[in-house]
Amino acid sequence: MKQYDKRLSIKNWEDEDRPREKLLLKGKHTLSNAELIAILLGSGNQDETAVDLAQRILKSVDNNLMGLSRLSVKDLSEFKGIGEAKAISIIAAMELGRRRREEDVMDRKKITSSKDVFEVFQPNMADSQYEEFWILLLNRANKIIGKYQVSQGGVSGTIADPKRIFNLALSNLASGIILCHNHPSGNIKPSEQDIKLTNKIASGAKYMDINLLDHIILGDENYYSFADDNKLGS
Repeated sequence: MKQYDKRLSIKNWEDEDRPREKLLLKGKHTLSNAELIAILLGSGNQDETAVDLAQRILKSVDNNLMGLSRLSVKDLSEFKGIGEAKAISIIAAMELGRRRREEDVMDRKKITSSKDVFEVFQPNMADSQYEEFWILLLNRANKIIGKYQVSQGGVSGTIADPKRIFNLALSNLASGIILCHNHPSGNIKPSEQDIKLTNKIASGAKYMDINLLDHIILGDENYYSFADDNKLGS
């Protein structure tokens, strides 16, 4: 994209370089992340165009869209030119993107590997600042029956109640369950508590003719699998 005087309004740019017109002329895939965000913003401030402002916002999160999705209305409103309405527009767009990823994964239905589980839960928890615990319920063909949030805690931990886990599994006639929780710190190494809970659920599941197939710990862009590491308990 050509360089323009920052004091020059986007309205005075050549059509092919103005984000909205560029999308119409060349297609959405030709726009940078900053240009797409600029369309949401609509305008910048006295010192920056919408594109300049969008670039500065992205720079604050190391140009990482996952980091952008973690920003709150308050965080975004700290940027000059971003009011509540613009902040809400950005957050709404990020949430739509998350839901689209989730629907794409759920449409595939069948679970065949730990990576499949990661792809099911990553849209839900990748940008969460708090630890969350979820379960995935499967039938005998390893097709997804449903997924449920069991608990949500603080930055350092959450408590998962085995009674709630088994109640959900039994009421949905699940043949298999997969546990999943995130570590907001990004450290995917299982804690002693994680190991004890996994062993407890594995032991209890046997008595109910339910298979505990895996326990996944999510980081930002990676994960740990108890099944892949052969540590699902006895």
